[in-house]
Amino acid sequence: MCLAIPARVEAVEDGDMAIVAVGGVRKRISTALLDTVAIGDYVLVHVGYALHRLSEEEAENTLAMMAAAGLLDGELEEMTGRAS
Repeated sequence: MCLAIPARVEAVEDGDMAIVAVGGVRKRISTALLDTVAIGDYVLVHVGYALHRLSEEEAENTLAMMAAAGLLDGELEEMTGRAS
């Protein structure tokens, strides 16, 4: 389905790139669309780009709603490239 998903920034790299993590999945993404990103920030990720920063509370609520709706596992599979 390819929805945007909240993820926590674990590392910030040169060239507007970062490593994010969600649900045990780590992924390298572009942060070029945001002014600033720091380790510990939560960002909304879609097709490899951080689109928006959000609070930890907002990220957790969104992830919980996605899990309750049965969408989270599919999105995590797409992040890893294992989607069927």
